[in-house]
Amino acid sequence: MTRHASALPDDIDTLKAMLIAAAAREDELQSQAGQLQSEAATLKAEIVRMAAINERAEERIANLHMIIKQLERARFGRSSEKLDGDQQAFAFDEVQTGLGMIEAELAATGPAGERRQREARPRKAFPAHLERVEIVIEPETVACACGGCQPVRIGEDVSERLDVTPAKFRVIVTRRPKYGCAQCKEGVSQAPAPAHIVEAGMPSDALLAHVAVSKYADGLPLYRQEGIYARDGVEISRNTMANWMGHVGFHLAPLAERVLALIKEGERVYADETTLPTLSPGSGKTKTAWLWTYARDDGPFGGQAPPMVAYRFEDSRGGENVERHLAGYTGLLQVDGWGAYNRLADARRADGPLTLAACWSHLRRKFYELHVSGVSHVASETVERMAELWKVEERIRGQRPADRRAARQEQSAAIIADLWPFWEKELSRISGKSKLAEAIRYARSRREDLERFLDDGRLDIDSNAVERAIRLQAITRKNALFAGSGGGGKTWATIATLLQTAKMNDVDPFAWLTLTLQRIAEGWPNRDLDQLLPFNHHHG
Repeated sequence: MTRHASALPDDIDTLKAMLIAAAAREDELQSQAGQLQSEAATLKAEIVRMAAINERAEERIANLHMIIKQLERARFGRSSEKLDGDQQAFAFDEVQTGLGMIEAELAATGPAGERRQREARPRKAFPAHLERVEIVIEPETVACACGGCQPVRIGEDVSERLDVTPAKFRVIVTRRPKYGCAQCKEGVSQAPAPAHIVEAGMPSDALLAHVAVSKYADGLPLYRQEGIYARDGVEISRNTMANWMGHVGFHLAPLAERVLALIKEGERVYADETTLPTLSPGSGKTKTAWLWTYARDDGPFGGQAPPMVAYRFEDSRGGENVERHLAGYTGLLQVDGWGAYNRLADARRADGPLTLAACWSHLRRKFYELHVSGVSHVASETVERMAELWKVEERIRGQRPADRRAARQEQSAAIIADLWPFWEKELSRISGKSKLAEAIRYARSRREDLERFLDDGRLDIDSNAVERAIRLQAITRKNALFAGSGGGGKTWATIATLLQTAKMNDVDPFAWLTLTLQRIAEGWPNRDLDQLLPFNHHHG
């Protein structure tokens, strides 16, 4: 504030002092102004930097979302010929990794309090059975206003993070003392040596189970396991581990056979087959072998039997294989369109004919390929109409067969009845060599089998259950070259049958296999074989 002239002092020294103080104040204000300008420039640069980061993040996120949409279209469209299911899964993993990197970058640029708030978002609790290691962090000083602080605990903040201890090898040393009599000097007493699946070998039951689960359930080839173990200073050749797996497969074979027998006791069975690479003896080249898969899942129609799957490795796709696998079965068989299954429905079959039901998912894919390519409005409308069928199935899943049949007769039957004239009308207009004509003829030739689910509530609209069981073996297939049905393929089918059945029943395959191998080595009686099956693991 400017003083009035009459208010200024008459004393020269006092006036000088006032002028010096005013000059100092002006210098201080100019310094503060310069500091504010510097902070404003820094803040402006930070805003520009943040805007650039956000712009880059938004651009990368948009690109990743575009990739996701392309991958989703590739599931059933023509692009699926270039990306199989596992490749798509790997691609989705990479997309999620990219999103995680963007999230970390954005989090690192925000205020610390905001980062802590983001970390504190609620999440699903960790399983109760996991070991808890508690760490208590006490404050270095206790905030106190009175100066004579007497700290009293009034609460705490608790957070949990998932930790892991990498698997480590250990050596189990078994000592069997020998005892003799100090008086008679005759006779030696010693406990018998414990039995093992691989006699006179180095592996424990747990090690055999670990190798088997890693290879046949988690898709980790033996040569990769060999390298992983070597990092821990343990040298186990892949040839040695392969020999171990042969022993494991031999001892588990009766259990795998029992699984297939129980599958054939079901009212409805799924079946499917897929190719496998096999070494052609003497030529050094590969040929095509086949993995036949049979699954039972009574849950969709309210059944109480546990789900299970059985794999069978064969050198051919011939119908004699499925006839041998399903000998004695005369129930419902839900399959794709492969003609080998037709011989099972033949009235002249020795065991009697079984009833075939077709899969609407196989049919839908043929129309979906044309739909995504945009070349056929008929295919697009077909896909839209079929979508209503799966909505009905979602609502009736787990209900009794009679209730499922009633719902399908009321809702699904009319949708399907309208599809046939819709397709026939289009078929008369288009080239007989077109993909659309091929799809329509595929449906027409299987009409009875496709419509069978409308009249039987035990059937599903598709055979996706068995397709999932086959898909889970795809990684192992990529990492393996089998020697034919007499070699590793048969062992693989045996072990995979039991490990996959364990997973289908939410049973830890490692825990089950470790205990089962121990019991078999100790002489488990054949009359109690069913107690060893994976879905009975919780009983003992």
